[in-house]
Amino acid sequence: MSALYDLGVRSYGPAAQPRMGFFTDTSICIGCKACEVACKEYHELAADDVAFRGWSMDNTGGLGADTWRHVAFVEQRRPPLASADAPEALRWLMASDVCKHCTDAACLEVCPTGALLRTEFGTVVVQDDICNGCGYCIPACPFGVLDQREDDGRVGKCTLCYDRLGEGQEPACSKACPTNSIQFGEVGELRERASARVERLRAGGEEGARLYGEDPGDGVGGMGAFFLLLDEPEVYGLPPDPVDPVRHLGQTWRATAAAAGLLAAGVVASVLAGRGGT
Repeated sequence: MSALYDLGVRSYGPAAQPRMGFFTDTSICIGCKACEVACKEYHELAADDVAFRGWSMDNTGGLGADTWRHVAFVEQRRPPLASADAPEALRWLMASDVCKHCTDAACLEVCPTGALLRTEFGTVVVQDDICNGCGYCIPACPFGVLDQREDDGRVGKCTLCYDRLGEGQEPACSKACPTNSIQFGEVGELRERASARVERLRAGGEEGARLYGEDPGDGVGGMGAFFLLLDEPEVYGLPPDPVDPVRHLGQTWRATAAAAGLLAAGVVASVLAGRGGT
């Protein structure tokens, strides 16, 4: 497969396959958390504490080293549409969050051991047996996806069920989704499908419908797992303009080296000029 840079869909390695990913349509998510359960059961991840948080019906809170899929519950209170005596309106937004499998993945770039790698499907995975728990990848992720396990300090996150992909199977979370909110497939095809879905929603009056993470020109080069949202990204706890913090690190180091070289040359010239005057 050739590299398709116009779509931000790249092929990786000698055994490259079409880039695979997720399109999550939050407009049809019902908050059942079947994806969370399926992910935990398949990967044998530790259970979350089930607790009422006081501000939301969401009992898991967010992504973590042992929570690779998280269904966020966003309760929005709105003023009544009719008379002032009408009750306050409430809208619930549901969104199943996951690692974005970025095209420009800062976590992968800063990992000193090679524990994070890009697979032939274009996904980013953590190799447990190589991760040394240094934690460098955690602040590098612009989405706050990565975290360390309490017992051994190693990092855990979504693998897009890499072992299942190798067998031609669908990831556990999308297979368990009862509404097809989580759609799995080739990233290029998913982007086309997502764009058509946004157009239909807007034509039906859902003016807030938008895509998040499908643009290869964004700060992370486009995401392998992207979303259809019904409101601003911040409402869902997502950064509006995510940026790979080490994207331009090479240019920075080159500029620093050049400046250091000029400085050294200036010092040498000054020393030689001083000797010549004595």
